[in-house]
Amino acid sequence: MLHVYFETDKEVIRFCEHLFRCNKRIELYWKTHKDWGNHLQFERQLPVEELNEAVACSMVEVFVAHRLNQSFRSIIEEVFYYTNEEEIERILDLALWLFRGEDDESRFLLNGKDPKQLLLSTFLAHMEDARAVHFDSIVKFRLNGFREHLIQYVGLAIDEFKREEEHQEFVESLRKYITRKDSGVELVHVLQGKTFTFFKENGRQLSRLELRNIMQKEPLFLVGLNVEEWNLAPLIAMSPKKIKIYGEDPAEPKTLTVINVFQEKVEFEPSAHFPFPQYLKKNP
Repeated sequence: MLHVYFETDKEVIRFCEHLFRCNKRIELYWKTHKDWGNHLQFERQLPVEELNEAVACSMVEVFVAHRLNQSFRSIIEEVFYYTNEEEIERILDLALWLFRGEDDESRFLLNGKDPKQLLLSTFLAHMEDARAVHFDSIVKFRLNGFREHLIQYVGLAIDEFKREEEHQEFVESLRKYITRKDSGVELVHVLQGKTFTFFKENGRQLSRLELRNIMQKEPLFLVGLNVEEWNLAPLIAMSPKKIKIYGEDPAEPKTLTVINVFQEKVEFEPSAHFPFPQYLKKNP
């Protein structure tokens, strides 16, 4: 027989909901213990490994839902000494994004490690041959090794936060630069791709040689750009009054950077609205 204890009602409810989604054959008895809160009693009608896996997996769910935010926040404040609430919230968001590992960038930063799997292994290790498992006791006293991983994730989140700050400062410097710059260029059409393709208002494509000549006339080094950057630098050098970008992904990183720099001067439209279809036919 296995006994599992949770101090709070919301956590035991979350645990049971997830447990029955994992394995509908599990039977348990739920009562209140005067010292330990919610007491769940499991008959071992399942193989030990199967029951332990379901219980540990559900404990992971409870930890992520109810304990992870505060764990990250305490590390941000007590290990890295952040006190500004806005900064703490942004670092917390980034740490949670890393922990979830839902996109290629976060999985790359995690170097193939799955935080949930690490946490699951920790809970399973404390359940071996145990007759009684206290969730709060494990969280408070037995997760030191896992906390070290959380500290690493917060460190990565802080690195990402600093990169974002540097990028924002870079964007702000570009905004100031183009506001001081006069331009005779009314409109530039831009096609998304591995690198942008630029077109004059009359539909003629600007060649690399033309773009290089335009960029060489501008002191782009003052804002951290050079003539080998083929996406943002040409637009900064031309500083057109209006930019129309055509493609299928307005959230694509270099497109977002242009939008952040030029703001209301930029319009994004689907590729189907590109006004020079003869070019699209030649270059599908």
